[in-house]
Amino acid sequence: MEQNHLKDLASGNRLLAGLPREELHSISKNLKYVDLELGQVLHEPDHTIQYVYFPISCVISLLYIMENGQTAEVGLTGREGVAGSSGYLGDGTPATRSVAQVAGAALRMAIKDIEKHFLTCKGFRGVLLKYAQYTIAQISLTAACNRLHLVDQQFCRWLLINDDVHRGNQLKMTHELVANMLGCSRVSVSVTAKKFQDRGFIRYTRGVIAIIDRHGLEEAVCECYLATISH
Repeated sequence: MEQNHLKDLASGNRLLAGLPREELHSISKNLKYVDLELGQVLHEPDHTIQYVYFPISCVISLLYIMENGQTAEVGLTGREGVAGSSGYLGDGTPATRSVAQVAGAALRMAIKDIEKHFLTCKGFRGVLLKYAQYTIAQISLTAACNRLHLVDQQFCRWLLINDDVHRGNQLKMTHELVANMLGCSRVSVSVTAKKFQDRGFIRYTRGVIAIIDRHGLEEAVCECYLATISH
């Protein structure tokens, strides 16, 4: 793929788009365009990360996996960031599983290349560290929300954050998958989804959730959503 085309693609990722031109020129040599499928696993806990991903139109979910196999989403990465920061920070192994929650395009970079640019490109290093801080804050707020707030509020926060990072208005997502993300029962999600649909906030048909009234969701969401986007 031509380097100029990669630069055009990089403009779809806000983290890369904000870099100085000379740094993006250097970094683009080591970016590879990839299409991620729904449910594709990118990183596994305690396995060394080989690649990081800069989403363009996909959304990557960070899942914590319990010993009994149950999962709970602790973070989301869309076109505003990068997935796989454990690869160049710490020991290179993540504590979470990274999964493509929304299928779409991303730019991939090998760890050896990102480590090189991390050392030589000041702007690139700065945005990577800033996004790592945001990820930590998001994980902390998600944990607090899941512990202290109702499923209605958690689901509302989850919908709004997905809308922020995806900007697609529609999510291909079953109630079972949402329950796995929130760490609650499928029944709880079904009851909440029906409630939101009856209030005109969303429309749910055949595994697709469409946001109809974002303002209504913003009125119903807990404080955790605003705290997350303010970081």
